[in-house]
Amino acid sequence: MLGTGSDVGKSIIVTALCRLFADKGLRTVPYKAQNMSNNSGVTPEGLEMGRAQIVQAEAARVAPHVDMNPVLLKPTSDVGSQVVLLGKAVENSTAVEYHKKKESLFDTACDALDRLRARSELVVMEGAGSCAEVNLMPTDIVNFRIAEYAQAPVILVADIHRGGVFAQLVGTLECIPPACRDRIKGFIINRFRGDIRLFEDGVRWIEAKTGKPVLGVLPWYSHITIEAEDSVVIENPSQAGGDRVTDPAIAVIRIPHISNFTDFDPLTTINGLQVHFIEKVQSLSAFRAVILPGSKNTRYDLNWMHRTGWTRQLQDFHDRGGHILGICGGYQMMGAAVHDPHGLEGGPGTTQGLSLLSADTVLKAPKTTTCACFSWNGIQGRGYEIHMGETICRGGSPLFSIHERNGETVHVSDGCTSSDGRAMGTYIHGLFDTPEVTRRWLDSIGIQNLNVSQQHGPAARNAQYDLLAAHVEKHIDVRRIETEWVRSNRS
Repeated sequence: MLGTGSDVGKSIIVTALCRLFADKGLRTVPYKAQNMSNNSGVTPEGLEMGRAQIVQAEAARVAPHVDMNPVLLKPTSDVGSQVVLLGKAVENSTAVEYHKKKESLFDTACDALDRLRARSELVVMEGAGSCAEVNLMPTDIVNFRIAEYAQAPVILVADIHRGGVFAQLVGTLECIPPACRDRIKGFIINRFRGDIRLFEDGVRWIEAKTGKPVLGVLPWYSHITIEAEDSVVIENPSQAGGDRVTDPAIAVIRIPHISNFTDFDPLTTINGLQVHFIEKVQSLSAFRAVILPGSKNTRYDLNWMHRTGWTRQLQDFHDRGGHILGICGGYQMMGAAVHDPHGLEGGPGTTQGLSLLSADTVLKAPKTTTCACFSWNGIQGRGYEIHMGETICRGGSPLFSIHERNGETVHVSDGCTSSDGRAMGTYIHGLFDTPEVTRRWLDSIGIQNLNVSQQHGPAARNAQYDLLAAHVEKHIDVRRIETEWVRSNRS
């Protein structure tokens, strides 16, 4: 699945096909040679990979493995990223430095793909961004080059909602070499609104102009929720105040380098609870609680909070009785200071924290990546940790007790709670996937009348994959994909 641009629906369609073909009895796995996202997760082996491929693996009913996403780039600035190779952070690199290493990274990606193909029957591959970025094609390792290596048929995805779908498709074909053009077997048009019969002439025009079939037109849906791959879905959040906020409501601060924002997806599914991502400084009086999310550049985002005025707003909110929860980077920000003696996130130095918790953080390698089982006042939960550094609490009390990491028994504490119980911090991502933990947290912030169903977290995601698969099967010629390109390739 290649795209005419970013966020056109490649990940969603790969997710649907993984569920559809897995349910047809094929050992199916997803694959993306290179992903760029701060939304990551941890495999059962304690290795890091993109959340999108973890979602796709869940849809395929298989355990996630780093071979499904051998190269992960986690942006730390406008021109630099942390490079995660086969699940381990290996370096911070500028875009120029990274491009010089593309050949060795392509070899790594090919080896990972070969291993996946050896232990599965079908690999559903996903490209990145636009497959027609002519300036990047010579060093591309995630679009046509890896498709050619695999001798994989390509389906091109376009997004009609953003407009110009005819130019998207025809323009993409015009920008790419003939061999790449020949590899494209058909098109899927995503996010159609309105009466689909009105687009029948458009389908005929596309097929006549290109000589390639439109395999389906996917209508816009609002009844399905799948984890988003990129933070583009929460970009430019508006002010949330006045009539837009009804009690009970929770705010998530949309910091510049937000990561793992899908932590909060389970909260958005609770009837009667509002979750607002907010960026511009505003009064927080309408909210029951504020969450500080993970960050890929904690000190930068902490300085941003000081500079914009969020620090004073958060401190005032807490002083007036408000509840604040920090997760991972957000937890680090809540302490007295964040120290970076080795310059892991930029220049070495120290940044003053929000002073909501009596804690200090020192950023240091190696990176912690674990699948964790924890308990909170007798309630059992599961989540994962991805962070650099260590936080030492000098007051208050620990939040969670961790009793298992990557399958091994441990006895360690996690997080910190202030003496008044209204400021909490933890390194555990995915804590809201456990219904009992979600209920316990809602109780702690004074929200006690909402129903948190057992169809929550992983169970809820699994039901959504079924809904997505049914939606795609209804509107896309999956049978043709199966008979012409899946079954034929296997034979």
